[in-house]
Amino acid sequence: MSTMTDKPTIALRPGGPADAPAVLRLLDDATTWLVARGRTGQWGTELASTNPRRVAQADEYAAGGGLWLAELDGRPVGALVVGPAMAYVPPASEPELYVNLLVSDRAHAGLGIGARLLAQAAELARERGVGLLRVDCYAGDDRALVRFYERCGFTATDPFTVERPGHEPWPGQVLARRLD
Repeated sequence: MSTMTDKPTIALRPGGPADAPAVLRLLDDATTWLVARGRTGQWGTELASTNPRRVAQADEYAAGGGLWLAELDGRPVGALVVGPAMAYVPPASEPELYVNLLVSDRAHAGLGIGARLLAQAAELARERGVGLLRVDCYAGDDRALVRFYERCGFTATDPFTVERPGHEPWPGQVLARRLD
């Protein structure tokens, strides 16, 4: 019997091309949440679903074979994309699995959705015989996102900056987690 104190069950499943709209919805909701808190440095103020580049990126993520969705009662509440490292980060010195995207529905904060998806990424890396999992994130403002990844077992390694014509430079941080 379930009680009011039980956490809802989060189910994970591989994603596919039909899940691109769910990824865009999660990105839009996260952007709206960030903007409402004055945290526009990470993803700006434009919704992903209105940006042709971001729509194409969501389509690529959904079709690329590295998408995993976290669902609550059949509704996507988080997305993870794993694959090769992004071109703007320093290359790894050994085989790795890279977290290209991690986003969760802030309406369900506290359920451990992001941590659960990162645990899935670690399991996928182990299944592939890879001992290194890396991710990069926005390192501006108060570095709250960097601290989230550190709480999930990652260690900050390489800071970097993405120059953006017409915009402030984007401060980033690469983080790594050894999988022993």
